[in-house]
Amino acid sequence: MAPIAVGASIPDGTLAHFDENDQMQQVTIHSLAAGKKVVIFGVPGAFTPTCSMKHVPSFIEKAEELRTKGVEELLLVSVNDPFVMKAWKKSYPETKNVKFLADGSAAYTRALGLELDLSEKGLGVRSGRFALLVDNLKVVAANIEEGGEFTVSGADEILAAL
Repeated sequence: MAPIAVGASIPDGTLAHFDENDQMQQVTIHSLAAGKKVVIFGVPGAFTPTCSMKHVPSFIEKAEELRTKGVEELLLVSVNDPFVMKAWKKSYPETKNVKFLADGSAAYTRALGLELDLSEKGLGVRSGRFALLVDNLKVVAANIEEGGEFTVSGADEILAAL
């Protein structure tokens, strides 16, 4: 499947996360994004170096600036189980309302056409690194990385697109 592109409608999908009361919740992407400007960003794995030290922190650090530009939700998607995503979220002193969403079977990542097969490295199917700026379910910017790079999918690049 071709990767999602500018002008496309994002597919719906159900992901899991732990809420503020530490209860696991199932949530649909459309319920989080309909009628709103949101950023959906994906990373290959929780606790991995680039994801943990660069990509996720870029959105945490720029969360307020993104909000002043009209972004209502910051949705982090990774092919991990919800318990790993919960532990990863807790590893940051503050997450500025970034939602850490688990795509355990990579179903949503595949629906976006952004899966990355790292089976040869023993990691299975993962998400490629990306950031999508979405306005009322339509993709306004699709910043999709090649390989293991981190050059176009950080918060600064989304701010430039706003």
